[in-house]
Amino acid sequence: MDVKIGTDIIEVARIQESIENLGDKFLNRVFTAREIAYCESKKATKYEHYAARFAAKEAIFKAISPLLEDKFSIAWTDVEVLNNEQGRPCVVFLKDDLKNINIDMSLSHIKDLAIATAILIP
Repeated sequence: MDVKIGTDIIEVARIQESIENLGDKFLNRVFTAREIAYCESKKATKYEHYAARFAAKEAIFKAISPLLEDKFSIAWTDVEVLNNEQGRPCVVFLKDDLKNINIDMSLSHIKDLAIATAILIP
C-alpha cells in the first residue's frame, strides 16, 4: 500500500449554521459523543473545533478511499478524531474492518476557517 493523503478546508460558519439549524440531528450524524463533549468544552471556540473535526473526517475519507469498497461503506461516526495526552489530534476507527489503519493527522483553525490533513501510513 502506498502513502495516501487527504486535505479538507471548511468555513466555520457552515458548520455553525448546520448545528444551529439541525441541532442534535446533525451532531449525532457526524460526531461521536466524545467529539461532541470535547467541542462543547471549548465554549466560545466550539464551532471552530467542530469544523476542524468535520474537515478532519473529510480528509480521512479522502486518504482511505482506495481501501473502501464504496463511499457508503463508512459512516461519519465510524471515525473519531480525539486528542492524545500531548494535545495532538489522533484518529480512532470504530468500525472493526478499519481498526488496523494508521493515520497521521494535522488540524488547524481560525475564526472563519478550519483545515485538516490526513496521511494514511502503510
